[in-house]
Amino acid sequence: MKNPKERSEASKLLKKKMIYNSQYIVYPEGDVQEINHHLSINQITDINGFPLNLPLPTPKMIAYRVYKIQTKELRGEERTLFFLELLRINELEELAR
Repeated sequence: MKNPKERSEASKLLKKKMIYNSQYIVYPEGDVQEINHHLSINQITDINGFPLNLPLPTPKMIAYRVYKIQTKELRGEERTLFFLELLRINELEELAR
């Protein structure tokens, strides 16, 4: 059986490690949506934040590029924000080749 000092140290360690991680995509208009996966800089995503495989099947789609990643540490939570920029038609045409 642990003594009270060992139990308090163990509970402090558990409290420190119990951090909720959440990821969000931030659209150019400022809307925010929670996602369940990480993205990387310059990654191309669909409108829901899922990575797209290149080359794109068609340039006639809505696609975004991750241009900035920001991590905020709050009490008991770590938020990762993935900022998106809308790709223009000429960029989509290049990615569809």
